[in-house]
Amino acid sequence: MNRKFLVIASIIIITIVATSIIAYTDLGSSKITVSGAWALYPMMIKWAEEYQKVHSDVRIEVSAGGAGKGMTDALSGLVDIGMVSREIFPEEIEQGAFWVSVVKDAVVPTLNKNNPVLQDIFAKGVNRTTFVNIFFYGNVTTWGQVVGKPEINSEIHTYVRSDSCGAAETWAKYLGTKQESLNGTGVYGDPGLADAVKNDPLGIGFNNINYAYDANSGIPIEGLAIIPIDFNENDLIDENEDLYNTRGEIIEAIATGGYPSPPARELNLVGKGEFAGEVEDFVKWILTDGQQYALETGYVPLSEERIVEELGKLD
Repeated sequence: MNRKFLVIASIIIITIVATSIIAYTDLGSSKITVSGAWALYPMMIKWAEEYQKVHSDVRIEVSAGGAGKGMTDALSGLVDIGMVSREIFPEEIEQGAFWVSVVKDAVVPTLNKNNPVLQDIFAKGVNRTTFVNIFFYGNVTTWGQVVGKPEINSEIHTYVRSDSCGAAETWAKYLGTKQESLNGTGVYGDPGLADAVKNDPLGIGFNNINYAYDANSGIPIEGLAIIPIDFNENDLIDENEDLYNTRGEIIEAIATGGYPSPPARELNLVGKGEFAGEVEDFVKWILTDGQQYALETGYVPLSEERIVEELGKLD
């Protein structure tokens, strides 16, 4: 590939569930294969680029297809590393899943920038009970109900993920349920869900922060707005709940606990059994030198205490 990094990341075919995005580093004498969570994809691409600079004999292949795919690929031996943006399930551990946590991010609820009650939502926020009634029970069906204005009968169009993924599992966990219990129109992939909401003035959804905010400007992507969560359910976004104007603000809130877990969460790398050889070296580098790239890529690095814990798993 003549020392050229190729990322095929702009072609997203929502209607084909098997669609994935693949990135390649340079050809080398060693190869590491990685697949899975959209949440970790931008971070893994950055890590692959930087690792390549100091290990030019290693080729890294990265594909995005959801946390479920990452786990399945890792457990079946199709890849060396699975990216999983949720907790590891007991049944996966029984099948030999070995994992380390590597960074933190969060899932945020989203709506269209042209929503008919946008300013009310920015002022009042939406509380957990209302989200449950939208995504689970389905008994809040209009935007007027959300903001206490029954005269507004604009219908809510709810979008969820069609692929098995950490974002949906994390959002569902915040609501007290599982991904399969979320109601709405299923859309494949993080970019696909963001597109569905930004193209529908009545749409609501959720995204990992790196698909809700523009990587260059740090503000929500064009056409999308972040729904402020009324955590204390007082029908008002208090100063400490106003966390969403820029990606930097939400990252700081995740780091300090101002944006709680869930919907914040740690992101994991998974293997079938313990990592070994060049794969282990790469994961150790991620937990040490690689942490310096987290903030600039839109993630929260692990605390020193957590890094020691995760390195201990490898030793």
